[in-house]
Amino acid sequence: QVQVVESGGGLVQPGGSLRLSCAASGSISSIGYMGWYRQAPGKQRDWVAGISSTGSTSYSDSVKGRFTISRDNAKNTAYLQMNSLKPEDTAVYYCRVVESRDYWGQGTQVTVSS
Repeated sequence: QVQVVESGGGLVQPGGSLRLSCAASGSISSIGYMGWYRQAPGKQRDWVAGISSTGSTSYSDSVKGRFTISRDNAKNTAYLQMNSLKPEDTAVYYCRVVESRDYWGQGTQVTVSS
């Protein structure tokens, strides 16, 4: 089993920054893809960004140029640096880890408001 824990969420003003972390632990053989998703109240969960085991990254159009995903394979951890935050970025952010199967964390709340 693999446990996934997100952290780093909080309340930030528009234009501010936050850095989310996603730490995987447990019986890990080799982690492949790691991705960030978000779900706003009353909406479906949407993909935000992803990174392969070799470091290739991809972003949704809504966050491209503002968010940066990275990972530390030695620590089985992925990060999401979020800059120039907007109120529409408000959501619960979830991390997806692909090992032998998909694993998800419980999410971390990000609120962008003045």
